[in-house]
Amino acid sequence: MKIVVRDVPPRAAWALEQAGVHPLLARLFAARGVLAADELQDDLARLLPPAQLKGAQAAAALLADAIAARRRICFVADYDCDGATACAVGVRGLALLGAAQVDYVVPDRVVDGYGLTPPIAERVAARGADLLVTVDNGIASVEGVARARALGLKVLVTDHHLPGDELPEADATVNPNQPGCDFPSKSLAGVGVVFYVLMALRAELRARGVFSQANQPKLDTLLPLVALGTVADVVRLDANNRRLVAQGLRRIRAGQMPAGLAALFAVAGRDARRATTFDFGFALGPRINAAGRLADMTLGIELLLTDDAARADELARTLDGINRERREIEGGMREQALQIAEGLFDPDEAAPPALALFDPDFHEGVVGIVASRLKDRLHRPTFVFAPSGAPGRGHELKGSGRSIAGFHLRDALDLVAKRHPGVLLKFGGHAMAAGCTIAEERFDTFEQALRQVAAEWLDEATLTRRLETDGPLPPEYRRADVVDTLHAAVWGQGFAPPVFSEEVEVLSQRLVGEKHLALKLRHQGQPVDGIWFGHTEPLPARAHLAFRLEADEWQGVRRVRLLVEGLQT
Repeated sequence: MKIVVRDVPPRAAWALEQAGVHPLLARLFAARGVLAADELQDDLARLLPPAQLKGAQAAAALLADAIAARRRICFVADYDCDGATACAVGVRGLALLGAAQVDYVVPDRVVDGYGLTPPIAERVAARGADLLVTVDNGIASVEGVARARALGLKVLVTDHHLPGDELPEADATVNPNQPGCDFPSKSLAGVGVVFYVLMALRAELRARGVFSQANQPKLDTLLPLVALGTVADVVRLDANNRRLVAQGLRRIRAGQMPAGLAALFAVAGRDARRATTFDFGFALGPRINAAGRLADMTLGIELLLTDDAARADELARTLDGINRERREIEGGMREQALQIAEGLFDPDEAAPPALALFDPDFHEGVVGIVASRLKDRLHRPTFVFAPSGAPGRGHELKGSGRSIAGFHLRDALDLVAKRHPGVLLKFGGHAMAAGCTIAEERFDTFEQALRQVAAEWLDEATLTRRLETDGPLPPEYRRADVVDTLHAAVWGQGFAPPVFSEEVEVLSQRLVGEKHLALKLRHQGQPVDGIWFGHTEPLPARAHLAFRLEADEWQGVRRVRLLVEGLQT
């Protein structure tokens, strides 16, 4: 691993500090591209206006007409945390704005697959809906949208995924990444797009005289869900997304959140009064995602919709149990996948530029997580495939991929599809995460084609694992209150949490739990505890480490320890 230190523009850091930003935060924010303090202001008035989002006005008119005519509105959600929160925000938001009949359908990952398919459109029509609204999907659902409209449904597509060559012919489409959309934030999550549609709808209802500025419903009650879905979907936290997340966190810390979120914090053993983006990404999000991976995402959506604390507690406990099962399945698959991956190259050789793995015993619900773990371990774009569990599709493989910086995964799949027509039955996704379906007999072709694209696009520098850090930590900031200040800020994809790096003296080291390295270190002349989770190799007497800060409590005393992230080699 190569540890590198981010550049800190001195003028920007100085300007932030002069504006009253904590000196350490000023340095960290400047290194992440923040040039002035007003970029850190997170009040709602600074959100980008909905009018800039292409299709938002048409969507608002469509929804306002449906509400006025008391038509039935049905959401078609995705089965991940972004899709679940987007659905919950849509259902809750339309109820606030006067919709009387709102329903939802969530596809089954195994049986239905992803997105609005013709059978899903038929299911929505059978429920008596008049208006079908996709959330976190739909931009690639050309056939599904066509079927819905043939059945007499109006269709509103809200999505954030990259469009393909052909767009669905919906009555309205809202997606910051669709052609011709000038919305400055291309990184809105699916839940963020739905929130913007609701803001546009509220403005439309004001214009129609339904509400005034004084009596209009407050949509900010939805922001805790918007924040959770945004972080859990690992979209880039640009300034607009950071404002959405900061506003959601502020309400959660004040106890203003749906009963389901409070129940999730409780079962995860997290303190909502000190909620962080880390809680969203590693505690709440995985528990909701587990429902879509192994069971039915209806459980997750119902949790986010209920206002009954007892029902929320019951559902949260159920999701917690499913998540434990998911971890067990993932652990076995991860070890098996690692063995397969390491068998693809000799120990003294570098790994291939991209990896594609398949085993008939893999579970399609967790292939994405396993791909992510292998990508982190081997620093290679990685696809993991499992047999499809859908009826009549046992000959197909469902794959999920995760990528490294410099390799746009969806574009790579697009090139594979063009070079090898017919190999990819279906594909879609983002730069860093994508999914596809292939016939089992075409797996070898796909593997070789993916490697070929990776060999062309990636060079040795890109394939070398680099860990960007914020350099040495001044010893005066190694305090619990500073740790709290850091954790309270909004960090995530594209706005990385602080990681420091410098040479320390290793005073002692021992294994704990057979797979973690507990450390006694001397940092800047002072002793401090450290731990490296998932690492068992001993360290030299002096080591250049990358580390995060954590404050733990023992017998009423809060102490700082270093969480090691990497070793300069």
